[in-house]
Amino acid sequence: MKSRLLVAAVGVPLIFWLILWAPVWALAWALAALSGVAAYELMKCAGATRAGGPLCWLTVAWVLGAVFLQWARPAWLLPLLILYCLLAFGAAVRRAGEVRFHHIMAGFFAVSAIPYAFSSFLRLSGLGLHRAFLLLPLLFSFASDTGAFFAGRSLGKHKLAPRVSPHKTVEGALGGLAANALSGALFALVMNGALDYSIPYLAIALVGLACSVVAQLGDLSFSLIKREFGIKDYGRIFLEHGGVLDRFDSVLFVAPALEVLIHLAGLVQSHG
Repeated sequence: MKSRLLVAAVGVPLIFWLILWAPVWALAWALAALSGVAAYELMKCAGATRAGGPLCWLTVAWVLGAVFLQWARPAWLLPLLILYCLLAFGAAVRRAGEVRFHHIMAGFFAVSAIPYAFSSFLRLSGLGLHRAFLLLPLLFSFASDTGAFFAGRSLGKHKLAPRVSPHKTVEGALGGLAANALSGALFALVMNGALDYSIPYLAIALVGLACSVVAQLGDLSFSLIKREFGIKDYGRIFLEHGGVLDRFDSVLFVAPALEVLIHLAGLVQSHG
């Protein structure tokens, strides 16, 4: 419990500072660091740190740079992904029997999906919206998780995906949906009142509902990976909270989805 409180006491103010007030370059470095740790955790989970050390560190280095490329030079990403694949298969050929195909696929997922998801915060910051909108991926991820936890604990009877996550229930999933719709409406209430936005309440509530579906899918997806490789947590960087992939699994799905949904809901033009 003490370690959880310590992580919250340090992490929450730091997150608010990075998102709301820090220079964008500081946010970019923080996102790159999270991406690098997440890539290492995924490679470790897949066993690539033991058998394919060079591939693991190549992946981590690639991910660190990919966050900045996703933000500044997205046109370079495809040729660099092709180059990564060539180097990864080259490592597999050189260390035949040690570097496995699933190590390469874990690396490819790490260098493509993880930096793309985390760099969504940087792309959102370039839309001309108030930086408070960058809190939405976190708000919709954690509100959905919290709503699902309490609804499932008090009302849960029907298992949602027992082979992947035995404790998740249909009632909990519905609680996550409700929590996100409410969180979206409260966010609009604050932004409309304090910063003279005119965010449509129905639109932001629907965005919250969609993000809850995406968040729960992200949570289950990374739980599926953990179950396949027989691990409890991806890491210990956040002490009892686990690793980056344990804490930000939903965010990795919600952030890029929200980037699209903000445009579809017309929120970019909602500043009064």
